Amino acid sequence: MKNFLLSLLCIFILSCSGSKTESFNNPDKLIIGIYAGDNPNQTKENIVFFQKYLEKELGKEVEYIFTSDYTTLVEGIQRKKLHIAQLSPFSYVLATRKPCLVPLVTFGLNNKPSSYHSIIFSNSQSAIKNIADLQKNAKNLTLCFGDPASTSGHLLPRAYLKSIGLEPDSSFKQVVFTGTHAATILSIKSQKIDIGCSSSDLALDRLIREVVAKQSDFNILWTSGDIINDTFSASIDLDKKLIEKIKKAYLEVHKKDFNAFSKSIFRFYPDARNRQFIPVSDTMYNSLRKVAANIKELK
Repeated sequence: MKNFLLSLLCIFILSCSGSKTESFNNPDKLIIGIYAGDNPNQTKENIVFFQKYLEKELGKEVEYIFTSDYTTLVEGIQRKKLHIAQLSPFSYVLATRKPCLVPLVTFGLNNKPSSYHSIIFSNSQSAIKNIADLQKNAKNLTLCFGDPASTSGHLLPRAYLKSIGLEPDSSFKQVVFTGTHAATILSIKSQKIDIGCSSSDLALDRLIREVVAKQSDFNILWTSGDIINDTFSASIDLDKKLIEKIKKAYLEVHKKDFNAFSKSIFRFYPDARNRQFIPVSDTMYNSLRKVAANIKELK
């Protein structure tokens, strides 16, 4: 209920953002939407430095809209309530079912795209120690995904389960969406849910660093291949010169204002050394499009 109410509030804010007389394609104030994550207060505090950097580079006022889910970002960009959005790979795929975005940048490491991984896991005290155990006992197990538009918390683990003959909505005792990676991980740790789906690099590792969980709390049953990271995308209706100026600001921030850059990516990568934003193309997400297209539940 809490996440639902937060989503409604975000939609209301999006509907009220921007002046009716203001030109959308070259606005005086740039509206950027991002998913606030598991620690929204920290996200809001850290992004202020990047906000000031963008305002200086672009010569425009910048406002951030923080959402509690990816779906609100997709809706915001499609309804022209956002000029820029940071989208998970799967939410980017969902948004671009209609031509509405120009991909700008993604996270890089040593000037190459950085990636992360999806995992399916159980509590370490569980009798489910591997995928064979999962297949044999699925009908007696509860399963949780994260956000419906999450790549590592929903799309890829759902696709993998289907590939081994487990239809999530019929093979398990119950399927729930927790809304966030942290909620999924803590649900498995507390044994409220039997099987969880999340990200190892961007979620579990972070909770381990924060001493909220330990690696020994879990059995990792499956790990995905590399997943391309989030995309920072602009509305296709923005002025082309402005789009290029925004892209340039992202690409240069690690050199011009390392503090702003490091704080903006802190919830993903606490060590920003050797990291930067790098250009991204729409075709880099084609493999995820194919995965999504093969899952009828997502249509």
